[in-house]
This record gives sequence, C-alpha cells and structure tokens, in this order.
Amino acid sequence: MTNSKPLFWHAYIERDDLSQFGSASLMLFALQMKFNIEDISTIAVNSLTDGSDDKKVDLVYIDAESGFAVIIQSYISNDFNKKEAPSNKASDLNTAISWLFNRPIEELPITIKSHADELRNAIEEGSISSIYIWYIHNLPESQNVLNELITVEHSAKSIISSKYETPEIEIQAQEIGVNTLNEWYQSLSTPILINKDFHLPIEGGFKIDGKDWSAFVTSIPAQWLYEQFQEYKTKLFSANVRDYLGSRKTDKNINSGIKKTAYEDPRHFWVYNNGITALVHDFETESSNDQSFINFKGISIVNGAQTTGAIGNLDTHPDPSAMVQVRFIKCQNVNTVYDIVKYNNSQNKITAPDFRSNDPIQSRLREEFEDIPSIKYFPRRGGHEDLIRRRSDVLPSVTAGQALAALHGDPDIAYHKKTNIWESDTLYSKYFNDQTSARHILFAHSLIRAIENKKISLLNKIKLEDLTEIESNQLDFYRKRGSIFMMASAIAKCFEIFLDKQIPNYFRLTFNEKLDIYQAIEIWNPLIEISSSFSQPLMEGLSDGFRNKKAVKSAIQIFQSFISSTKQVNRRIYDNFENKVSIE
Repeated sequence: MTNSKPLFWHAYIERDDLSQFGSASLMLFALQMKFNIEDISTIAVNSLTDGSDDKKVDLVYIDAESGFAVIIQSYISNDFNKKEAPSNKASDLNTAISWLFNRPIEELPITIKSHADELRNAIEEGSISSIYIWYIHNLPESQNVLNELITVEHSAKSIISSKYETPEIEIQAQEIGVNTLNEWYQSLSTPILINKDFHLPIEGGFKIDGKDWSAFVTSIPAQWLYEQFQEYKTKLFSANVRDYLGSRKTDKNINSGIKKTAYEDPRHFWVYNNGITALVHDFETESSNDQSFINFKGISIVNGAQTTGAIGNLDTHPDPSAMVQVRFIKCQNVNTVYDIVKYNNSQNKITAPDFRSNDPIQSRLREEFEDIPSIKYFPRRGGHEDLIRRRSDVLPSVTAGQALAALHGDPDIAYHKKTNIWESDTLYSKYFNDQTSARHILFAHSLIRAIENKKISLLNKIKLEDLTEIESNQLDFYRKRGSIFMMASAIAKCFEIFLDKQIPNYFRLTFNEKLDIYQAIEIWNPLIEISSSFSQPLMEGLSDGFRNKKAVKSAIQIFQSFISSTKQVNRRIYDNFENKVSIE
C-alpha cells in the first residue's frame, strides 16, 4: 500500500480484536462506529456470511429491537491512490437483494439462508422500519458507484413493497468509502463536523452561563432546520449517539407525529415539540433595526435528531409559522461535552445499561471484576475512545447479560432481547441479582467465547478446503443465526451430566481457581468439541428463529439424551471439567 492512508486507518489496523475476521474487519469497524456497537465480535460471528456462494452478501446485521437491518457488500483495495472503487461491486448488491428477499428460502445457499429467513421474519412481524444497504471500501466515493446504488435502492424498494404487507420501510443504499469513514471516525473524537458560520434572525431569548459552558435559549424557524438537513443530512448529528431513525405511518411513531404537526398545525409546533439542543463552537447575539440575531460557528444537534430528521424529510418547506425551541451550547471541556451528549440522549434504548450502571448489583460486580485478570467489566456503555480503540479485554455489560441468559436457559432472550434484559425489571433481576457474581459471569461469558472460537476455527478450515464431513455438518449448524446461544443453553442443560451431581442453583457455578478469560476458554474447549458433534438435533430448535419454544425445548432434550448416552465414553473429559468447577 502507499503512504496516503486515510485518517481512520491507523485506529483500524490497531484493532487486534478484528484481525481474526480478515477482509471482513473493515466493514465490522464501520458498523461499530456507525451504530455504537459494544461487542462487535459477537455480532460478527452471528452476522457474517462465509464461503464463495454468498450471493454477493458479506454481512447481514439485524437489530430488531432498534428497528433496522444492514446489508453489506465490501471491497478492499491495496492501492489507496485509486480514484474510486469498482462500480460493478455496487451493482452486485442487486443480486444480494434479489436472493435475500425474492428467492424461495429452500433455494438459498446455506451461507445466507439463515440470514434471509430471519430478515424476512423480522419484516413480516413489523420489527424493521429501516434497511441500510452498504457498499463499503477503502477508496474515495464516486458518482459511478452512486448511480449503481440508486438503482439498488429502487430495486430493493420495489421487491420489498411487493412482497410484504407491512408499514412502509425506509430503504437507504449508501457508499461507505474513505470520506464517510473519516467523517464517522472524526465524529467519535471531534463532536462538531460542520464548521460553517451561521447568522440567524431570532425573536428574543436568554443566556445562561455554567462553570465551563454557556448556553442561549431561543426559537428558530422550522424552515431553517429543513434547509440545513437538506444540505448536511446526518452530518448535523455528528456528536449524537444516533442519527434520524426514520418515520413510519403509524400514530404511535413519534417521528410521524412530528411530520403531521408540521403539516397540519404549524402554529402549535413550538408548544407540541420538545425542541432541540445543539453544540456550537461559539455564539453571540446582536440587534440591528429592531431585529435580533444569533451568530454561531459550527453545529451538531445532540438532542432532537428525530425532530430535525422529521422536518428535513417533509415533502416541501414547512410553513413559516412553525417554530422550534433550541438551546445553543458552547463548551471547551471535552469531558463535559461528552456528558452533555450522553445525558441529552438518556431516552435512547441503546443506552439501557447506563440506567443500571450505578445500582448496587452493578457496583458490586464492578468491584469483583477487579480481582479477575484479563477482563475489564463495563456496566455502562463505553465512550468514544472505546469504540475506535477497543481493548481485547473489555466485557460489555450487554454481552454479560446475553451470556447469563443463555446459560440460564433462555437462548431466545440472549439473541433477540439483549437490550430488553436491561429495560425489563423482571428480566434484569432474573440474571443480575444478589447471587450473580463476577466469577459466575466469567463462567458464562467464557462458554460463549469458546463456542464462537469453535465456529471461527471451522470457517478457517473451510477456506483451506480441509473440513471433514462431520465438521461440515457442524458448520451447517453454526451458520444458523442464534446457534451460539442455542449451543450454550444446550450445554448448560447438561451440566448435571458433566458434573455427575445435582445443581439446584446455577448461579453457584464458577471455576474453582482464579482464571483469566483465555484459561477459562481452554477449560470449555473439550466439551465444545464433544457437544458440536451432537449439534444436528439443535437445528430444529433454530428452524423458526427461537419462536417455537416447544421446538427449542424438544431439541435441547434430544441433545441432552445424546450427551447422556456417551457419558461413560467421555467420563475422563467430564471428570477433568468437574475438577475445575465449583458449585459452592
């Protein structure tokens, strides 16, 4: 490669945790930056396609809890001096869309079958409101690629509209090249990307000064917001933890309500809407000829992305009478800036673990993890630096919740409701309670990591065309979305077989020595090898994406009977495991 590396490149190549995914690592880095994903490795294991017959689909990320899906095709060039990425790779996304949405499920290759099935089910259930189609590469964006992606966008819209009787789904096809990746990277370290000077008429307002900040509260025309969104799009939200999420035609959706008010009752928009909060580099007010103005440099909307996006997506300029409340804030203290962003977005579902981060259980767990080597437990979401320089020893709280749910017999919760674990008092107390210890979380988490490593090792072998028939069958199972959590729950159901004793309380299960994560994974590996040999019965439980709880229970019972039937043959392995596990 040449020396003309883009801004984000150094942080990207330092991400050792992504290197195991080879050429897929760049799109994982981009996905994490854009959607603030804590545990990108677990997402990768579930979302990446593999093999040569992937029908031009490299990754399908589905977040039904947040209402969106991302379909990615990627390309990496060894020459950063190339002017643009090949446009035919963008047009390949037409093939990807056709296979994911239009072909009968039974005709799909196994590499994408599970991804397509889950995506279609999520759409049919009304869980998806936005679909992002990305062409990711490490070269500049180009008009040729844009032209191809516009065609992809129309094709996807046509297919999905004709096949699903659901509320309208927003389709966005986007080229993610070096310019976009640099913007996303900068937004994690530089909150304000728009540095233009603005001069805006206002009707009154007042200033408030804090210890290390100043703010001016006033009202601005909705027309101005509309114009800025038309010009800058999501750059307006560079400091925000989320962009505009889109609107759906339902009275229950707040974005649709914002648009309706702007259309039908603009004079009441100010009193019906909560307004926006915007970070600026500086501001000052002035008066001239009985007219007041606010002059400010730079802008990033940290609260009110939905208001701005809804106004910006109106079919025409809003009525001049529509006004929006606004707080302009300037602050030079970096820590305060990020706290402003965080606390102005406390309603966001993505930050659910933040609400629990200081409760007594999480405080206790944080202290207990201080005694466990090689793991740093984060009860609240990591900051901007954590996303671009992710340490390999980080255990996000969301991942801990998933591991506990799987170990305690709820693979569906672990896979489909990872955020709900933190929002629901019932689910939270089920997995995080007075009996939950850091050592027990390590026990559960290391099981998940060992199973993920098994899948990665099988994928590496298939690249070398070195899979046996038995291993090929195992990989068929692990290609199923949710298979990691299914296997973890099935193994947990067999603990009494492995340990040859009753286990009345699973929360007492820990390793009996102080281990780091890598030593813990090593203990699981022999059991994972045995259990993977009996993965085929578990396929039935995944056939409907965990929706059929009877099928899940039956599949695990059959798996359990197979493990039991080989108890004597594998007694030495089980005895070795028993010697390293405590249930006290």
